[in-house]
Amino acid sequence: MLVYWILFLLPAVGVAFPLRLPRRQALVMFLLVAAVIAAFMGLRDQVGGDWFNYLPTFDYISTLDFAGALSFGDPAYSLLNWIAARLGGDIYAVNLVCAAIMMIGIGRFCRSLPNPWLALLVAVPYTLIVVGMGYTRQSVALGLVMLGLVALGQRRTRAFVIWVALAALFHRTAVLLIPIAAIVTTRRRVWTAFWVGVAFATVYVLLLQPDTDTLWANYVQAQMQSHGGLIRVLMNALPAALLLLFRKRLVEDPQSRRLWSLFAGLALACVPLVFMASTAVDRMALYLIPLQLFVFSQLYLLARTTNTRTLIVVGVGVYYAAVQFVWLNYAVDAPYWVPYHFMPWS
Repeated sequence: MLVYWILFLLPAVGVAFPLRLPRRQALVMFLLVAAVIAAFMGLRDQVGGDWFNYLPTFDYISTLDFAGALSFGDPAYSLLNWIAARLGGDIYAVNLVCAAIMMIGIGRFCRSLPNPWLALLVAVPYTLIVVGMGYTRQSVALGLVMLGLVALGQRRTRAFVIWVALAALFHRTAVLLIPIAAIVTTRRRVWTAFWVGVAFATVYVLLLQPDTDTLWANYVQAQMQSHGGLIRVLMNALPAALLLLFRKRLVEDPQSRRLWSLFAGLALACVPLVFMASTAVDRMALYLIPLQLFVFSQLYLLARTTNTRTLIVVGVGVYYAAVQFVWLNYAVDAPYWVPYHFMPWS
């Protein structure tokens, strides 16, 4: 359990003691911390709820030819397993690459915000520890989606669609985020809606449509339940409410305001929906996690005095420390994460 608290303390130190370093040196420090976190995510051993599901998947894909691997499950993840096996690698190599991609996305997203260290701190307890070490395919998809969100905030709509399409190659549910590009754009809306619609239909037909009936039956009709699903949905709902309440002060750019208002609306809509399809809503709500990083990392900007700003930053840190403590000690699935095992030391 100590490892998880070390991962939490690394960005906490950056928040508490912001060194006045030149821009390049500050970036190097941030990248070093991100690399350490990625290493502990990628080189975990028998850690995470899906660990023993991914092992047989790797063994099976290693027996396939290229075409077979490409057509098995989520193509990019399967192909990554196939390449690793052909190069003499193992599941640790796959996990390390996945962790690196996720951290690149989260790191880039955090660096786009006013306080990158605080955003990274917010990400540690659930986004990095739980999702990054337990939902390997979707963690990669989430990292790529975050790269897309940065692009969309810069009005690079095509880049957003491309990043999300790449995310869907690792976890096909990411396809459902593509229409966001058309909804939030503030320029050439008709043309954007047309080509985004074409892109969405193409990726949907290629990746998601063949398994739509199976996914609906397994996740919705079968009433599959997700432990802690309501709590995780409420964790998104809190920053959603704060954003809608203070959106003009938190987000100046009109397109970004539309984007995060949409995320907030979806997060609030998940609250009643989680009672109808717990696991399905819980899994889709993972893509709304960036809302937590976005809101809580700059909530302090609403304060008018230095003391109040400090109090808000400390409050955010205490809140996420409590989230990590409660999850590690009381979550039903925590035994899959505790104790932590690091592959080089196992």
